[in-house]
Amino acid sequence: MPKKAKPAGTGKEEGPGPCKQLKVEAAGGPSTLNFDSPSGLFESLISPIKTETFFKEFWEQKPLLIQRDDPAVATYYQSLFKLSDLKSLCSRGMYYGRDINVCRCVNGKKKVLNKDGKVHFLQLRKDFVQKRATIQFHQPQRFKDELWRIQEKLECYFGSLVGSNVYITPAGSQGLPPHYDDVEVFILQLEGEKHWRLYHPTVPLAREYSVEAEDRIGRPAHEFTLKPGDLLYFPRGTIHQADTPPGLAHSTHVTISTYQNNSWGDFLLDTISGLVFDTAKEDLAFRAGIPRQLLLVETTAVATRRLSAFLRKLADRLEGTSELLSADMKKDFVMNRLPPYCVGDGAELSTPGGQLPRLDSTVRLQFKDHIVLTLGPDQDRSDETQEKMVYIYHSLKNRREKHMMGNEETESYGLRFPLSHVDALKQIWNSSAISVKDLRLTTDEEKESLVLSLWTECLIQVV
Repeated sequence: MPKKAKPAGTGKEEGPGPCKQLKVEAAGGPSTLNFDSPSGLFESLISPIKTETFFKEFWEQKPLLIQRDDPAVATYYQSLFKLSDLKSLCSRGMYYGRDINVCRCVNGKKKVLNKDGKVHFLQLRKDFVQKRATIQFHQPQRFKDELWRIQEKLECYFGSLVGSNVYITPAGSQGLPPHYDDVEVFILQLEGEKHWRLYHPTVPLAREYSVEAEDRIGRPAHEFTLKPGDLLYFPRGTIHQADTPPGLAHSTHVTISTYQNNSWGDFLLDTISGLVFDTAKEDLAFRAGIPRQLLLVETTAVATRRLSAFLRKLADRLEGTSELLSADMKKDFVMNRLPPYCVGDGAELSTPGGQLPRLDSTVRLQFKDHIVLTLGPDQDRSDETQEKMVYIYHSLKNRREKHMMGNEETESYGLRFPLSHVDALKQIWNSSAISVKDLRLTTDEEKESLVLSLWTECLIQVV
C-alpha cells in the first residue's frame, strides 16, 4: 500500500547521532509525469505531496524529501540523463567551462580539473575514473528533449526561468564543498545513490552563491541518501553538501533550479522606475531640481525627509494604479526562457498556419503561457511628451540551445501597439474565442490590422 512521504524535519531520530536521520516511507505514485498542464506537471513532480501543502509548509521555508520505492519512476528518472549519454554529447562539440566542468572537493575546497578547449570523451572518462572527479554538465535541457519538456512546463508554472545542471560523481567521492545557492532547488536522483547533508541557513533566502567552511556550519540538520526516483527540495540559502558512498556505483542527479533574482525586492526595483516616470509627468515637485551641491556632501536630514515624502506619494499613487510598468523583468524572462516544447522542426512556432483572419473571423490566443503583455514608454521617443505603448513579447522563436547560457546574446520577439489598442488586446487575452468585429477599436481597419499582426507572429489562430 503506497504511503505518503514525510517531509524533511519530521523523520524519527535514530540513535544518538548528531543529526536527524530522515525515515521517509515509500511514496509510490504515478510512474510518469503529467504534461497536460503546468500545474499538472508540478503536482505530479512532487507527488504525493499536494501543491497547496507544498507552498504553505515548504516553499522558501524548509526542505522536503520524497523517497519513492517505485521501479517505474526510477526507470523514468534514469532516462532523463545517464553517464553513457556523455559520449554522444561530447561528439556534438562540448567545451570546458561553457558546457562541462570537472571538479572535486579536496580538503573542503573546490578543485577545478578542467582542460582547455573542447571536451574529449576519453579524457573526460579518464578524469572521472582515475581522479574520481565529478562531471558537471551545464543546462542539459539544451540537448535532452525530456528535460526541455519538463523545464518548459515549469517555467510556465513558476513564471520564472528554470535552469538545470547534471552532476555525475564516482563512488567514494565528493564534487563540491559545503555551500548555498541563490535559487530554489529540486533534485532528482537519476542513477546510483547520493548521500546528502543539509544545514540550517546562515543567510535565509540568499541572493548569492557562497561556500561555507565546515567549522562554521555546525552539525547537519538533516542527513539521508537519495536513490533513483527520489526527489529533494530545499530553499535558496540552504547549506548543503553531497557525496557518493564508497563501494557503490557512480551517482547521477539533476538539479532543477528557479527563482533567481525573483524576489519582492527585485520586483520593486523593476517597477519603481516606471512609477516615478509616470508621477513626474504629473507632479511638479518630482521635476524640481535637488539642492545645489547635494551630490558633493553626505545626504542631509532635509533631503532624507524630502525623499520620504516622495516615497509616501508614490505609495499613495500605487494604491490606485491598475497597470504597473515593468522595466525589465517581464521582458528578460520572455527573452531568455525556453521556447514551447515541440516535436519536429517547430514550424508551428515560426510560420503562421491556417486561415488568414478577417473581420468576420473568430480568433483565439495560442501559446498564452509564452506571451506577456505589458505597458512601457515609447522607445522611439525621448521627449517630455513620451506616450505609453502596449508591448507584447513572446518566446516562440527563442533558441533552445542558448537557454540559461548567460553570456549568449539573446533577442526579443514581439509587437508594439498604441495604448488605444489595450482594451482590444485584453479582450483577446481574456476570451476563449472572440469575433474580430467585436474588438473594442474605432475602425474595422484597426481590427483587421491588429489580428493580422498577431496571426503573423503565430500568436492567434482562426477557429
